[in-house]
Amino acid sequence: MIYFIGAGPGAADLITVKGKELLEKADLIIYAGSLVNPELLNYAKPECIIMDSAKMTLEEVIAAMVPAAQAGKLVVRLHTGDPSVYGAHREQIDLLRSYNLDFEIVPGVSSFCAAAACLDAEYTLPNVSQSVIITRMEEGRTPVPNKQKIADYAAHKATMVIFLSSGMLEKLQKELIAGGYTADTPAAIVYKASWPDEKVCRCTVGTLAETAKEHNITKTALITVGNFLGNIYDRSELYNPTFAHGYRAADPSKLDLKPEVK
Repeated sequence: MIYFIGAGPGAADLITVKGKELLEKADLIIYAGSLVNPELLNYAKPECIIMDSAKMTLEEVIAAMVPAAQAGKLVVRLHTGDPSVYGAHREQIDLLRSYNLDFEIVPGVSSFCAAAACLDAEYTLPNVSQSVIITRMEEGRTPVPNKQKIADYAAHKATMVIFLSSGMLEKLQKELIAGGYTADTPAAIVYKASWPDEKVCRCTVGTLAETAKEHNITKTALITVGNFLGNIYDRSELYNPTFAHGYRAADPSKLDLKPEVK
């Protein structure tokens, strides 16, 4: 059996309980060494074979997993964050299907969730943003489809979380502004969210490149953009005492408190 497991954003204790239990039972672990915290490998049993996929091709990964699974071994493919976000696991699964091998995907905590926690932020705020766009900059080796460039998405002025782009911030901020964000729109750079050397750098769209340079950040960072980083928003109606729903009757006599922003 082969398990594709989301390792979480970095901290070893942010893997799911199921993911940890499978690591403890695994006979073979192939992990994304350039991104996954090696402390997670401490959960493995002493006799487990551990391979770093950072220097392997897709074909080499498959060549290692297939015979182990065919021999009845428990195989773990350990991906950073959650496999469904820039995990490149679809191509592995399609190849494994050709061998009629069983597999299961175990979700993990994505780094975009950890980044929000680092920022003490909520991506979706009433009357500010009700949508989160997860995307990345276009670069030479990996183009993006038509109408899915940064400027296209910036036109929505929704919350944006931008992966794999911290080395292209001058171009990124130009595209964000061209798409519709103003230069003073709040932004933040979150470097290695949940890791011991995590950095949180708050800035604006117009100062993204300058801020990254000041803090020597060139990779392994998420860029967040939008007014969710500001202090103005409306209270959610869900817990408003004047709002009734299937589990609670309205009580207009109670004070409708406004959230205090510090």
